[in-house]
Formats: sequence, C-alpha cells, structure tokens
Amino acid sequence: MMTNKKPGYHLRDITKQPIGTIAKIREELEELEDAIEQECKLMALQELSDMVGAIRLYLENEYPNFTLQDLITMSDITRRAFENGARQ
Repeated sequence: MMTNKKPGYHLRDITKQPIGTIAKIREELEELEDAIEQECKLMALQELSDMVGAIRLYLENEYPNFTLQDLITMSDITRRAFENGARQ
C-alpha cells in the first residue's frame, strides 16, 4: 500500500532503523520485499547487499568475535546436511 505522495525507491512506508540492530536487518528485508513487489531485480540485489551490510554491523556490535565468514561456513555445513539428507 502506497501512502507516500511522492515515493522514492520504495512504495511501502519503511521506517529507518539504527545500524547494527536486528531492526536494521528487518528494515532491509522490508526493502527487499518492496523491490520484489516492484519487480525490480536490480533493486532486489541491492537490498540483499544492504542486508549483508546490516548483518555485518549487527555481528560487529553483538558478536564481535564472529565474522560473515563464520556464518557462511555454518551455512555451507547446513546446506551439505540438507543436500545429503543427513542431519546427524
């Protein structure tokens, strides 16, 4: 639903959130959903990139001893387990 009289990139009303918070990650997800609704693949990719940045800053604030690479490593292991059908 568009309530802005003069929309910018997004047609949804999306509240800006503080960087380094879960709320910022959620904001970027809302922007991604809006980009998909607008059927703009390039904007969707930009929002995915922004989400990675929001996750990185969240990690720096809340889990300073972990990196995006740590998350990728765990994601790869999870993918392997699902692809192999063996979660034990």
